Amino acid sequence: MEVLIVLLFAVLITLFAGVKIVSQGEEWVVERLGKYHTTLSPGLNVIIPYIDSVRQKISTRDIILDIDQQEVITKDNAVILTNAVAFIRVTDPKRALYGIEDFKLAIQNLITTTLRSIIGEMKLDEALSNRDVIKTRLKEQIIDDVIDWGITVKSVEIQDITPSGSMQEAMEQQAAAERERRAIETKAEGNKNAAILEAEGKLQAAKKEAQAQVALSEASAQAIKNVSEAIKDKELPTMFLLGDRYINTLEKMTTSPNSKFVVYPADLQSAIKGLLGGLHK
Repeated sequence: MEVLIVLLFAVLITLFAGVKIVSQGEEWVVERLGKYHTTLSPGLNVIIPYIDSVRQKISTRDIILDIDQQEVITKDNAVILTNAVAFIRVTDPKRALYGIEDFKLAIQNLITTTLRSIIGEMKLDEALSNRDVIKTRLKEQIIDDVIDWGITVKSVEIQDITPSGSMQEAMEQQAAAERERRAIETKAEGNKNAAILEAEGKLQAAKKEAQAQVALSEASAQAIKNVSEAIKDKELPTMFLLGDRYINTLEKMTTSPNSKFVVYPADLQSAIKGLLGGLHK
């Protein structure tokens, strides 16, 4: 009786060992005598105890892989820091298990080296401003390799891409120098425009002065002509106008606050007498 109970208990344990309930989002790889036999899908599954064994439980949900930050040298020898995150899914558990020793580690290393290669072909400005281009090229270059491992890469995102500390300092110094250069150029341009305006102003003033002198000469000539026609004499009107201007000039000198004395010509009286004598004749 006891033997039957033991046998019954052993049979129950054996049957229980052969029943496998796979959770949703997982697939189990089963080996038979050390060789791949089948893959168990979610739900109730039955295997042969002691002959079949579950080699590994593989998640078929999306897997998030963090790609550690790394230093990358660009085409123009600038050092930048970048990291990424990949979203993958196992589509073929058999190849994911037997095609690569550790598919997660393999994909992380593949993304790291590919990312370094892509950025190495770009200049600093291109790498900083073309994140979407880098992401697209990265996915295109690794997708063929991971398919052989039964993996699908759903997305690769560049989390961060920034210049290194030394590069940031150099860029700040360059930006400061650029701002200083622009300020100097702006100041020089302003000085040039001011000099041009000043020169144009002097030129216009000189033109106005020349026009005034011409107008004054024409007025004097007309005045001499009018006086000559009135008194029928050619020399006397000229002498009269010259004397009048001379006297007016001396009067202005006397009214100047800086004037200390007035100089009259020694022959002023003779000139006036000659002028009066000529008039009496």
